[in-house]
Amino acid sequence: MRLVLCLLAVLLPFVARADGEKAGVFDHYVLALSWSSGWCAATGDARDDPQCDRGRGLTFVLHGLWPQHERGWPQYCRTTERDPTRAETAAMADIMGSSGPAFYQWKKHGRCSGLSAEAYFETSRLAYDSVKVPPVFDEISKRLKVPAEVIESAFLEANPQLSRDQVTITCRDGRIQEVRICLTKDLEPRRCGPDTIRDCKMKDAILEAVR
Repeated sequence: MRLVLCLLAVLLPFVARADGEKAGVFDHYVLALSWSSGWCAATGDARDDPQCDRGRGLTFVLHGLWPQHERGWPQYCRTTERDPTRAETAAMADIMGSSGPAFYQWKKHGRCSGLSAEAYFETSRLAYDSVKVPPVFDEISKRLKVPAEVIESAFLEANPQLSRDQVTITCRDGRIQEVRICLTKDLEPRRCGPDTIRDCKMKDAILEAVR
């Protein structure tokens, strides 16, 4: 019996965490913008995702708006809010590439915002619209190798309200993956925390051509 009680004492905290944290408890947001062609080359093509159809001309699309702690982040939170309808997720396809990512982002991150699904998607759209994607990326007609810092500099030039400690570039499998921008709960730029601010240092990261 004593052994069982000891095991329960050890395991109960992990069981509680498995159910997700309480919705609405976080410090700020991370706005993640994914290079569409890079995601398609790595993942989307194998899924036949509509985001990857030729001729769509997608550049940086909304990956998600993520509630964030100063260190770490909540996910799969407990909430009494209903899940979004198919119509609500489909309405996000213009900035997310397709409707599938919208539901996944709600499930993993949106529930932690403390907002309804409708309000979370509205807030995500406002955050996306608050950042200008540099038009130079529309002209990427062939695969390039560029320093990741060039991507960051382009965003800073197009968005003078941002500073370097508020933006970070990520790479994955040698490719430019995302631009991540840290925002307050009011969607104002703020300094990124240590979990976010780690920039990709690659000098020859692949930037896949726009499709």
